[in-house]
Amino acid sequence: MDNKTYIEQLISFFSNDLGWGIWGDVTGWIVVAVVYLAFFAVTGLYLVLMERKVAGWIQLRHGPNRVGPWGLFQTIGDAIKLVTKELTGTAKADKFLYNLAPYFPIVAALISLSVFAFSKDLQAFDINIGLFFLTAVSSVGVIGILLGGWASNNKFALIGAMRSGVQVISYELSVGLSLLTMVLLTGSLQLSEIIEVQRTGGWLIYQGHIPAIIAFMIYMIAGTAETNRAPFDLIEAESELGAGYHTEYSGMKFAYFFLAEFINMFIIAAIAVTVFFGGWLSPFGITEGIEIEWLQAIFGVFWFVLKVGMIIVLMMFFRWTYPRLRIDQVLTLEWKYLLPLNLMNIVLMAIMVWAGFTLPWPF
Repeated sequence: MDNKTYIEQLISFFSNDLGWGIWGDVTGWIVVAVVYLAFFAVTGLYLVLMERKVAGWIQLRHGPNRVGPWGLFQTIGDAIKLVTKELTGTAKADKFLYNLAPYFPIVAALISLSVFAFSKDLQAFDINIGLFFLTAVSSVGVIGILLGGWASNNKFALIGAMRSGVQVISYELSVGLSLLTMVLLTGSLQLSEIIEVQRTGGWLIYQGHIPAIIAFMIYMIAGTAETNRAPFDLIEAESELGAGYHTEYSGMKFAYFFLAEFINMFIIAAIAVTVFFGGWLSPFGITEGIEIEWLQAIFGVFWFVLKVGMIIVLMMFFRWTYPRLRIDQVLTLEWKYLLPLNLMNIVLMAIMVWAGFTLPWPF
């Protein structure tokens, strides 16, 4: 069995097997980039469809069901509409920043996808500070929201952008601290090592006992707020601000913001799955005994996507269940409740790890 990852084997094929040298490396990385871009686009489009279907299920209606079988092509039709739609803007907008802003959230989301281990040996970028890298890169997206809101020269867009800045910066603390709680348990920031810790001892939400459960609950609340989804969608707030920071955007520029929101939801769910629920590992080692390498990779992707999908449905359930909070309630929740609870939880986890009180699988 080759110790190289599948992506390293692909690049080696172009550079060594075909004898293309440095151009083979470039070709290999271009192929990898295209695959990730395709995954990015398809995932974003069908998460939109999934959102509508879940909303329909919760509201006792069908959701999209006319375009294609079971409405599967509805989101493709919407994408074509956005691509062909006229790009509008305001005459007094800062043209350079207005046009630059949509690329920040989309590029940050795409870079974040590169460090996830979708299966064993199926990871583009495995670094020893993977979790830190994820939190750092995913934070860059808010710059695009701030720029777009300010450069649009629209009061509603500016209010939405200011809300976004204060909300995202506040809830990043809880996201980071809840993940730091789990880093204390694993002793590593590298995503592949975090998954390996769970191979023998069980999922971290089980190993970490009560502190891990508390960390997961805080992470889900803060992660939902950081992705600007209801009930924390104060930055868009259609009933108050028209559409918030992207009021003046249309066509593909609006689509970039829209798509980035759903990919960020995937990223939040993928981090939760990796850190709390074993990543691509199967529950109770159901498929771990498979020796065929390619079949093991397929099962790894299956379990990873299934777990991520379940977390995403949970986040969608939040949106269609709870009413929108006021901005003062959003900040009160973070600074008065989640942050102090997170700090106490870190101390509790540190004591538990120091005392050796973890819970390995009993079988």
